[in-house]
Amino acid sequence: MSRKDAINSLYLKKPSSAPGDAEKLSERVRTGAISAMGTSLKQMTDGAKLATRLQEQLEKGDLVVEIEPDAVEQSPIADRIPTDVDPAFDELVQSISNSGQQVPILVRPSPTGQGRFQIAYGRRRLKAAKILNRPVLAIIRKLTDQELIVAQGRENLDREDLSFIEKAFFAKNLEDSGCDRSTIVSALCSDKADVSRYIAVARRVPEHLVKRIGPAPKAGRARWLKLADGLAHAGDSFEADAIFSDDKLADANSDLRFQAVLRAVEPKKTDGKPVSSNIWKTPSGKHAATIENRSGRTALIFEDKVVPEFARFVSAQLGDLYRQFQSSSQEERSN
Repeated sequence: MSRKDAINSLYLKKPSSAPGDAEKLSERVRTGAISAMGTSLKQMTDGAKLATRLQEQLEKGDLVVEIEPDAVEQSPIADRIPTDVDPAFDELVQSISNSGQQVPILVRPSPTGQGRFQIAYGRRRLKAAKILNRPVLAIIRKLTDQELIVAQGRENLDREDLSFIEKAFFAKNLEDSGCDRSTIVSALCSDKADVSRYIAVARRVPEHLVKRIGPAPKAGRARWLKLADGLAHAGDSFEADAIFSDDKLADANSDLRFQAVLRAVEPKKTDGKPVSSNIWKTPSGKHAATIENRSGRTALIFEDKVVPEFARFVSAQLGDLYRQFQSSSQEERSN
């Protein structure tokens, strides 16, 4: 073969006068050497990418390992509201039992000591592993306190959205622990206005009552505000034990428990006119106040346009009026 033919053969040009031989050679080079070279290059590229990902995982500590559940501590800030009735969790336990844990949890080395970890997210999977008495798959990553909080909040939003009241108490707990608003906004993927609304509601509803109700995923901000207003109106007359002692709520989900509490504190509807009503008029004959008696309660309603500031004056005199009433009652009994 001449030097020209040798060079031509490298560029798939015809090395001889036989066309068929050139086509066969071209096909053989493409499917043979070039194909093999392409496969090798792809393997090298894939291997390099895999090595890069492995190195990144090693630097982050993102290798998946098995950890004993008892070695994992809870995060200092609670986000989920525990509930006794949770069909979705029962399904999760059954799924892990049948198919294994598909998604690892995220933990960081615990500040309390060697060999222990603190969870960022995956509490339900951790709880399931404890119930099944098996190790939990986990990613170990070095996280600052702020990174832990942000990862905790965002993973919950990505996988199973927190209910309104869970977001509200998560935000409140973060603020109470000293977190600034920018960190809370990042953790909830929200804005400052929403965070303010969350915290305002959480500070109006007693935490112990929320724990008894549960997350109530169907109840939004408006209904929780309605409950807060109802609780404020009911005051000391509200008895949670009387509501939750109902056997019908024993196996009820949190939405039904929320509805039961809301019904208990809602103002009772009346069928129109009061049982009795009297009108008080000024010496000039103007209608100045109405005295209503309804369901064992008496209300004195002033017409502010007719007697402005008089209601405030009467309120200030209630103490003296009551003492006069007591004195008069004692005199009547003594006579």
